[in-house]
Amino acid sequence: MLRLSDIILSASHAEDFIRKEILKRLRIKSERLISFKIVKRSYDARKKDNIVFVYTVDVQVKDEEKLLKSIAGSGKIRPAPDTEYRFKALAPNLKFIRPVIVGTGPCGLFSALILAQAGFRPLVIERGKRVKERSADTFGFWRDGNFDPASNVQFGEGGAGTFSDGKLNTQIRDPENYRIKVLEELAASGAPDEIRFVSKPHIGTFRLVKVVENLRNRIIELGGEFMFETKVTDLITENSAVTGLLLENGETVAAGNVVLAIGHSARDTFGMLLRNGIAMEPKPFSVGFRIEHPQELIDRVRLGKYAGDDRFGAADYKLVHHCSNGRSVYTFCMCPGGRVVAATSEDGCVVTNGMSQYQRNDVNANSAVVVGVEPSDYPPGILGGVELQRKIERKTFLFGGGDYNAPVQLADDFLKGIPSTMQGSVKPSYTPGVKWTDLSGLLPEYAINAIKEALPEFGRKIAGFDMNDAVLTGSETRTSSPVRIIRGEDFQSISTKGLYPGGEGAGYAGGIMSAAIDGIKIAEAVSLRIVNGGR
Repeated sequence: MLRLSDIILSASHAEDFIRKEILKRLRIKSERLISFKIVKRSYDARKKDNIVFVYTVDVQVKDEEKLLKSIAGSGKIRPAPDTEYRFKALAPNLKFIRPVIVGTGPCGLFSALILAQAGFRPLVIERGKRVKERSADTFGFWRDGNFDPASNVQFGEGGAGTFSDGKLNTQIRDPENYRIKVLEELAASGAPDEIRFVSKPHIGTFRLVKVVENLRNRIIELGGEFMFETKVTDLITENSAVTGLLLENGETVAAGNVVLAIGHSARDTFGMLLRNGIAMEPKPFSVGFRIEHPQELIDRVRLGKYAGDDRFGAADYKLVHHCSNGRSVYTFCMCPGGRVVAATSEDGCVVTNGMSQYQRNDVNANSAVVVGVEPSDYPPGILGGVELQRKIERKTFLFGGGDYNAPVQLADDFLKGIPSTMQGSVKPSYTPGVKWTDLSGLLPEYAINAIKEALPEFGRKIAGFDMNDAVLTGSETRTSSPVRIIRGEDFQSISTKGLYPGGEGAGYAGGIMSAAIDGIKIAEAVSLRIVNGGR
């Protein structure tokens, strides 16, 4: 196979143009081209009146070696790299205690999948419900306000990413083909096949539900086992090594290797780990609001005359501003054609997040506008960040009326420091409902001042971003974990052998893709430990 990069075609190119460009680039006749597949497709929108698609393709041709010699020195044509994922270890014939995974977010699921594919028959424990039941509870809460602290956006099969845009972006280096492995497994489980090659792949909530189900079923077919609505309440250790887990129902599970993929909202579990002396430290995170605009505005600014063109879909953005008070404000988890959702996991709290379906065809665009928070900003102690998050979330609950409605404000009123009393042209999408008010008392003063400075700056980058009646919704607090569970180079806790903290909750990932990759790496470490006699 040969790899051809930077194939640039007009926005209106016909399907056979890729083939024609391959023949032209390789200077071969049609009969020598055996096949080709798209490896990457992106678009360049820097010139709004001339947006182009950019492709990378892998090509199979007759007499490949001869062709390579004839085009030697061309940097845009080279042998296609090996993209196969290779297991680090397979299950031994000798007896071993099956590895246990706590949590079924992307880190937990992919750790379980790799271990199952390698023959280790993992046991997966999840405090919440199966994804379909969990979805019914979550949508029921959004519809009528009946909140279940055990089954919501944060807790249950699939993790918090299930109710998001399903973005699969990552900036990490990938010499081991982990990213490709994740995309292939997701596609094999029902995700759109295009996630394999589009530059900004996403799945969307409804499709994610089916994908998560299929991943679980594949793990079970390979010998894995799942326990739902089962909460781990304590660790059992001996000589600074994990030997088992205590469950809420009083039962124990023997475990010599435990993958701790608990998610960034498992506050009670953080407390349990702290009581057990597990090495942890506070870490930075961010707080802010969700902002909503008409998706049509974002499309028009970002795509020009191609706004609304199905070939490009709903446009996105990513913005950052470094403020005069030393803070940084940035947009986070941008959801094109999506909605703002209720994402609390505790009674008496309001938390927001963003969600899109695969089609991204809702009226509004939304994203978090958040400010970085350092450990020095919040109360001392390992769980000081949790204390700050909870304080903001409880205050947000009260500002919204004390019934899980969210407080909202028009952008112009926020900048002027006056309460909002009614909706403008942008209808808030948050459910169960909203209350118009003044958001300035929700966040620390440095955060409010930073966001006020940033909004007009963002408006200079995307005309209309600071439009008068853009809607701000409070509050976004779960951008990342407020703690890090410290691990060594072998992925084990530095204080407890056999305990493998991973994913977003442990402070080592920031999204579906990076959490899934972290899960794969942990699975590799666990499998090597078992093979080498580590229980």
